Amino acid sequence: MHLCSIMHQWTEMDEGSIMMRKESQNGSKGRCSESETKDKQPVKATVLQKDVGLLSGICLIVGTMIGSGIFISPKAVLLFSGAVGPCLLIWAFCGVLATLGALCYAELGTMITKSGGEYSYLMEAFGPIVAYLYSWTTIMVLKPSSLAIITLSFAEYSSSPFYPGCTPPLVVTKCLSAAAIILIVSVNCLSVKLASYVQNIFTLAKLLIILVIIVAGIVMLAKGNTENLSNAFVGTSSSFGAIGLAFYNVLWAYGGWNQLNFITEELKQPSRNLPLAILIAIPLVSVCYVLVNVAYFTVMTASELLLSPAVALTFGDRVLYPVSWIVPLFVVFSTFGSANGSCFTAGRLAYVSGREGHMVKILSYISLKRYSPAPALMFNGFLALIYIIPADINTLINYFSFAQWVFYGLTALGLIVMRFTRKELHRPVKVPIVIPGLIVLVSFYLVLAPIIDKPEMEYLYCAVFIFSGLLLYYPFVYRKVNWACKLMRPITMHLQLLMEVVPPDKTE
Repeated sequence: MHLCSIMHQWTEMDEGSIMMRKESQNGSKGRCSESETKDKQPVKATVLQKDVGLLSGICLIVGTMIGSGIFISPKAVLLFSGAVGPCLLIWAFCGVLATLGALCYAELGTMITKSGGEYSYLMEAFGPIVAYLYSWTTIMVLKPSSLAIITLSFAEYSSSPFYPGCTPPLVVTKCLSAAAIILIVSVNCLSVKLASYVQNIFTLAKLLIILVIIVAGIVMLAKGNTENLSNAFVGTSSSFGAIGLAFYNVLWAYGGWNQLNFITEELKQPSRNLPLAILIAIPLVSVCYVLVNVAYFTVMTASELLLSPAVALTFGDRVLYPVSWIVPLFVVFSTFGSANGSCFTAGRLAYVSGREGHMVKILSYISLKRYSPAPALMFNGFLALIYIIPADINTLINYFSFAQWVFYGLTALGLIVMRFTRKELHRPVKVPIVIPGLIVLVSFYLVLAPIIDKPEMEYLYCAVFIFSGLLLYYPFVYRKVNWACKLMRPITMHLQLLMEVVPPDKTE
């Protein structure tokens, strides 16, 4: 206890000295300016600033949801559904499902106005152990490996024009992926506003190419290219497991509908902008997904689409021939924007987890000059760099994705639980209780369907990894062993001085 109090005093002294240095710098600059100008300068608390407006919130959701999947591989859905009709219906139904799930998150986000997404909600509903297991799994595996996969996709499509007729060398794609991770982390560390501007620009770029594909599809329909849409339900799969896998693939494409809840503390007017952004962004993405798939079927038969290595590229070659190069270019833009959104939100989860004591404290520190959670962002980027080293991490993320749906289901269940245990909480948005009930059922179906359809030991390994976090939770989080405090003190001190970061101010 004595050691921890010394650490606390040192942290306050260090923070105070840095703030004094900052004030003295401001004072020296102020001598050269008008005194009234100096008086007008607002004093910012050392917390994450509310720099994200409605447009940026919409762009974060849309930009993270739309990655490379809709352009490259919608064929998995067609393969498992068996026909064009059920394929399109599954895309539409999953859009409705994602909207319903996001409405649950709108209630949670306006009721519990903390950043961190599911972490904060699980903490309130079920206590620290469930929240810790979520943060352990997501921070250590799901978020960084997702960033690694997106940047590898970016690297592959940005380098492919330089290697016509063959696959780019692995070392090239990995180095380009690493460069993209470093660039994205640097942008996010430098400025929250800059990261938001980058997200907005790349989201508009991907919506532009989607609009081009949809308009081209409408033109093809007007020309009478409807034969692939007739008899659309012939060959529909009757396999329960196959339909479940089709849903699984589509819902993976819809992943990202919960991203705005990770940055609630930085959102302007969250009780208004959070539900509004959700109600605009997710139906927009749903309509885009369905119409893009319809456009694909105007120029490709089901068998041609299944054989295409990259569906949007094939569409571009057939319909946009003189300028078909814009499709791979905008796929690159799309993947980069999605990676930026993923990095933006991942840093906030590590930041909130560190603030609650479930990760090392340095992750909860904020840049004194930039007001960004720089240590948390760097940590996520560092893990992503590690995850690009293995030959194939898609397998890893596929096995761990079932864990994501476990936590989605638990979060929806937490909403139902808090209707009875936390009745006193103000709820600006309140959804019918049947909606979270439906999300719970769908979530656990999506967890069990792939395991029952094709049981593999890897799912057990993933479960063991998740619960292995308890081995660290008991000594370091629950017991707070003294030798760990003694070990972390000099490490935290040197990292704090190196990165010029301080603990966040308490603004309760």
